[in-house]
Order: sequence, then structure tokens, then C-alpha cells
Amino acid sequence: MDLIRNQFFIGFCINFVLIYIFCKIPLMTKGGWISAGILGTILWGCLSWQGWMSVVIYLLFGSLVTKIGFKFKKEQGIAEKRGGRRGPENVWGSAATGLFLAIMTKFNAANIVMFKIGFAASFAAKLADTFGSEIGKRFGKDTYLITSLKKVERGTEGGISLEGTLASIFGSIFMAFIMLLLSLISTKSHFIIVAVSGFLATLSESIIGARFQNKYKLSNEMVNAIQTSIASVFAILALTLYSFYVY
Repeated sequence: MDLIRNQFFIGFCINFVLIYIFCKIPLMTKGGWISAGILGTILWGCLSWQGWMSVVIYLLFGSLVTKIGFKFKKEQGIAEKRGGRRGPENVWGSAATGLFLAIMTKFNAANIVMFKIGFAASFAAKLADTFGSEIGKRFGKDTYLITSLKKVERGTEGGISLEGTLASIFGSIFMAFIMLLLSLISTKSHFIIVAVSGFLATLSESIIGARFQNKYKLSNEMVNAIQTSIASVFAILALTLYSFYVY
């Protein structure tokens, strides 16, 4: 118990110092930085520095790719609001699923591998979505509605492009590789499960955007939470089926 308390205390101190140093960088709003500090503290306490670092890398690359071609996207009216800075709603919409699974590793050690794979898949899906959306809006030559393949304007909910789809695949593979590098997942099979689940969840998110987002007035943050949950479910089911087949 003392070790767990120490981990949370260390996480709090490191996040407090780093946010104090870097909060002037326009990556997040004030509320976004506070939320990131809370998220980072809990992640460090549950998954040590590896879990914390994986999400820092996600936030860094997600924020950087948002800046690519930002002037063009702003002129087209499809840029992220607040100059691309993340607010608390963005932080929790992207990370709530992963945070829940990270916390579960402390309550059910017997299934820690399953929870870690779900955690990894949730962030693979989110980075895949961010890469696909931001690269597609800037460099996509033709955008098609995923449910009908009718040509639509850039930035249309549920719209996909070849360039954006390739970026999504790269984003999911990249995040799965980071999770493998940090030992949050440990085998080639886990890597494949996480990367594939992340990409499939991103396609699912596009279908949700096309069919349900406007109809049910779903916020982007709600859709993000649904997408990351889908990725985690895909990954956990795939792991279960794989384990059953192998053993």
C-alpha cells in the first residue's frame, strides 16, 4: 500500500513540475493542463512511468499533427477550435476509457495483461483517428462518405480519404509500437491485436460520425469515448479468442 501511495505521490510531483514548466506552450488550455495533470498522476500511480509516458507521447504527436497545415484548415473552416489547443473535454474524451482500464489493473491483477491491451488499443485508436482526420483534412484529394462512398466536402463527419486512411493505419501502428517499446504490451501478437483494433475502431468511428453523430447530436468528445471503448472491446475479444485458440 505504501508503494502505491508513493507511486501516486511521485506522479503528482512530476506532473506538477512539468506542467508548471511547459504550460505556456500552446498545446492545451488551462483546464486542459489541469486535466492532463490529474490524468498523468493517476496513470503514473497505476501503470508507473511507462503508462504515463505512453499518453504523453500520444498527446505530443496528436497535438503536433493537428498543427500540420493549420492555416489551410482554418481557411477552409475545418480546423480544430482554439488554435488546436486541447481542453479538458478533449483530454477526457480521448483518455477516459484508457484511464478506466489503467485503474482496473490495480483491482484485478489476474487480468492485468487484458487490461493493458485494452488500454493500449484505446490510445492506438485515438492517435489513428487524429492522424487520419488531420492529415486527411489537409492532404486528402478526394473525400468520400464511408457509408455510401459518395464524394463529400473535406471535414464532413464520416468522410474518409485515401491519404487520411493511410495516416490512420500509420498512427495505429506507431502507437502500438510505442506500447510495445514501453512494455505495456509484450508480444508480437499483442502488437498486431492493438494495431488492428485501433484501426478498425477508427473506421467504426467514421461510421458513427456518418450515421449517428448529427442525428443524435453526439459531441466529438462522446464519439471519441465510444471509439476508444470499441477499440478496447475489439482488442480484449481478440486476445480472448487468440488465447483460446493457442492454449
